[in-house]
Formats: sequence, structure tokens, C-alpha cells
Amino acid sequence: MQSKDQVFQQLVKIMQELFEVDPSQVHLDAQLSDDLDIDSIDAVDMAAQLQEMTGSRIEPAAFKEIRTVQDLVDATHALLTEKGIELNA
Repeated sequence: MQSKDQVFQQLVKIMQELFEVDPSQVHLDAQLSDDLDIDSIDAVDMAAQLQEMTGSRIEPAAFKEIRTVQDLVDATHALLTEKGIELNA
């Protein structure tokens, strides 16, 4: 079973690689758009990355509700748990 902390760590890596976000700025309460400057185009890239990571896509309506890193961790963790997928460290 994947822990939420493992999911968080993987998402920090993705944000650093895709969007050049400083990992020290990524915390659970961080707002994706306001604090991390992840815009709507970046969100599409993030959704594609999550689909690759989980084997499932987050429904557009659900993805629009993701505002914070915690929301992103929760949604990703739920997909991984549903599919029984383990992340590689």
C-alpha cells in the first residue's frame, strides 16, 4: 500500500522536473496556482503525468477541484489505492 507521504515525495519530484518548482516551496498547504505558479497549461501537463503514474485519468471535473498540494496528494493516492499500484521510489 502506497503511503500519502510517498505520493507527496513523488509529486514534489514531478513538480521540480516539469515546472522547475523549488522543492522547499512544496508543502501540503501550498496553493498550486498562487504559491507554486502552476497555471492551467501546467495543470494539463500535471494531469497527463498523473495519468501515466496511476494508469487512470482524473476526471476533468475532479481535477478542477484540486487547489492545493494536499488535494493533489489525496486524489493521486486514491487512484493508486483503487488500482493497487505501487510507486517506484
